[in-house]
Amino acid sequence: MHIGPLLASGRTADVYALDGPWVLRRYRRDADSVDELAVLSYLSASGFPVPRIGPPGEAPLPTDLVTQRLTGPTLAEALSAGTLGAPEGGTLLAGLLRELHAIPPRLSQDPEDRILHLDLRPENVVLAPGGAVVVDWCAAAEGRPALDRAMSSLLVAQAALAPSAAGGERARELLAELLSRLAEDGGVPAGSLAAAVARRAADPRLTAEETAALDEAAALVARLAG
Repeated sequence: MHIGPLLASGRTADVYALDGPWVLRRYRRDADSVDELAVLSYLSASGFPVPRIGPPGEAPLPTDLVTQRLTGPTLAEALSAGTLGAPEGGTLLAGLLRELHAIPPRLSQDPEDRILHLDLRPENVVLAPGGAVVVDWCAAAEGRPALDRAMSSLLVAQAALAPSAAGGERARELLAELLSRLAEDGGVPAGSLAAAVARRAADPRLTAEETAALDEAAALVARLAG
């Protein structure tokens, strides 16, 4: 396998081009990709829009994951460019969460549990030619869907409080639209929002500014949801 140029870098991983229609996602922390691979396989078999998994044996390290190379803007980029509006973005995010939470859990024996993405935000939705695809499943877990709805809302609220006035206003509009549509699925209960804040606060990758803004972001979610 020939590893090509660096395509993107996030907080936890770097993405490199590979030969053919594939990319290599290499995590910088000491963690293997076995669980994420299992989740992707399960969701793909269930019909949920995730990247296709690459050929077996193409990931040389335990921290590597080979998946389909997607083309198209992220939802965040489309919103920023104005090619997609907040109503469409909110409908898309809520619909993806609803579709995900309709799939039975992979491991849990609790009939109320579902697979949770726990990082489903505009940056992790690629608007590929064949439709929206959800990427970056390293935080996935199983539990109650309300936690996933709360986490997505909290992430968008944090973007709404970002220093950029234009970006913040777009994110606030998106949050209002998202919460309006999530209300049809049970909304964002206070307990789930508190759990999302605690989980986010425990993330060592957050900056001090992001951690300090969590309570304000949660208050924004509660206000717009109410």
